[in-house]
Amino acid sequence: MKSNENHELMEKLVSLSKRRGFFFRGSEIYGGLAGFYDYGPLGVSLKKNIEKIWWDMFVDGREDVYGLDAALVMHPQVYQASGHAANFADPMVEDTKTQKRYRADHLMEENGIDVTGLKPEDMNKLIKERGIKSPDGNALGEVMQFNMMFHTFVGANADSESKTYLRPETAQGIFTNYKNVLDSLHPKLPFGIGQIGKSFRNEIAPRDFLFRVREFSQMEVEYFVAPEDWKKHFEHFQKQVWNFVEAVGIDKSKVSELEIADGDRAHYSERTIDFEFQYPFGKKELYGLAYRTDYDLKNHGEVSKTDLSYFDEEKKERFIPHVIEPSFGVERTLLAVLTSAYSEDEVNGETRVFLKFKPEVAPYQYAVFPLLKNKPELIEKAKEVYAQIKKSGARVIFDDNGSIGKRYRRQDEIGTPYCVTIDFESLDDQCVTVRDRDTGEQKRVKIVEL
Repeated sequence: MKSNENHELMEKLVSLSKRRGFFFRGSEIYGGLAGFYDYGPLGVSLKKNIEKIWWDMFVDGREDVYGLDAALVMHPQVYQASGHAANFADPMVEDTKTQKRYRADHLMEENGIDVTGLKPEDMNKLIKERGIKSPDGNALGEVMQFNMMFHTFVGANADSESKTYLRPETAQGIFTNYKNVLDSLHPKLPFGIGQIGKSFRNEIAPRDFLFRVREFSQMEVEYFVAPEDWKKHFEHFQKQVWNFVEAVGIDKSKVSELEIADGDRAHYSERTIDFEFQYPFGKKELYGLAYRTDYDLKNHGEVSKTDLSYFDEEKKERFIPHVIEPSFGVERTLLAVLTSAYSEDEVNGETRVFLKFKPEVAPYQYAVFPLLKNKPELIEKAKEVYAQIKKSGARVIFDDNGSIGKRYRRQDEIGTPYCVTIDFESLDDQCVTVRDRDTGEQKRVKIVEL
């Protein structure tokens, strides 16, 4: 029963997102392109609000973190040094009849097998022993490692000399600019560099709406510390992740920490905690917090022949800083926020759907209505109130389409916290009716107090 409820919730979220202009399938008029989504008008607003909260919390709100916006395409040697060229791969298996390709670990998990710590040869053995078939019921081939980076060519010649990649994470742009920030701003340890930007991964089997896509945005900080201090900074950012979860309105009861075991961590990490969220399709990774040691700076220094050490004036010693990395996926955040906000209740015998967004993340914080759309004096007054709210910096929409009841339902469904109605009394007493999204309660408020 619970599985059916979760499936229904996922369908409702996808339907609402399309219907109300949050997200659309990429290239939809051509049948779509798997793993790519476009942001609609409300999705753009929701995304920017979440990114602003993150930027204020992790960059602008701190004295020790600096902002960056690095290029999407980097020198190919970056990925040799970072280990992505050799290690950034997922286990892939092919249907021997249709030649369709799938994530081997996903097929095994769907058949009740714990894939933690399994290597491709282990997967091959278990697939044969358990008789696991493809979704079409056919035999599977050998498990192979598939590198997920999108490759491209720079310049007029499409050859090995001009081949590089679209970045699979924002982190490497930070590491390659570490020395530039150090030389231009002269920060003292500990300090961080943060950025929000696009990343690309050629997922074998994108799925679960926004969760596993091929083009996505990341919000990441690389925080540079003295090697002996890494634990206290790791614990600091562990708390900050929870603070962000609360700030954007993710249901904390659905979030849990998972300590990643040795052998399952990424190639650069000595300690990793995954913050998992209970999505409708299961408990999956929402955010990651990693202790990357000096892996990245050391390797980039060796490959580029550049000194990336830090000189501590107080201790009179030179060393390669270690790194703490809190990493946040924007799309996974959006899906967790939508899941947390989705609510239903009953009003006048009918089911009401509403998104219980925090006002800080809601696409619109206010909706302004004239009671009737065919009364010029009400329209004029409503637009005056709309302009006043907009001038204050709040996000506001003007809506005169349909009956008041339909407008309320529409604004509830897109998560607008407050609806402001201008009626004939407003022309005399300079008051409006403000309706609360969550409770449905209405009260009269003076326009000057809005």
